[in-house]
Amino acid sequence: MKKVAFLVIALFIGLSVSAQPLSDSIPVYKRFPDLPMFNLVKLPDSTKFTRDDLPGKKPVIIMIFSPDCGHCKHAMHDLLDKYDEWKKAELVLVSSLSYEDIKKFYDEFNLHDYKNIVIGRDESFYLGLYYKVRSYPSIYVYNKKHRLVTEFLGKINPDDLAKELN
Repeated sequence: MKKVAFLVIALFIGLSVSAQPLSDSIPVYKRFPDLPMFNLVKLPDSTKFTRDDLPGKKPVIIMIFSPDCGHCKHAMHDLLDKYDEWKKAELVLVSSLSYEDIKKFYDEFNLHDYKNIVIGRDESFYLGLYYKVRSYPSIYVYNKKHRLVTEFLGKINPDDLAKELN
């Protein structure tokens, strides 16, 4: 009788553990594919910039980067070289590093020349946690309805990005 009771208890525990939701293993941005709320300090003027400041009915590209990352600089060069292919989208560059470091990146790439590129500091690293960023650059592409289309982690091919925006 003790063996049967033990078996029933073990079976019950096994079923309850296996019945745990798998949602914890699915990143938040995939479970909720709408463009997330965010709060950035925009460069160069240190004004607040949120999701609500983005123009509606335009694709959005979120690029989480580190201003001192060689891969990020390479990706930025590639994106700017193919600017005409994605210029109808809004590019939001996000970093949690210091304002001074981000400003150097902003100046290095003359980002003030591009009306559809916003660069901002995510002081709380909210988007980094939201996307579970593990490598730079991490790029998330949203369509005109601000729904997630795809992601590029670590390396980006601007031609592939342009295809996702059409």
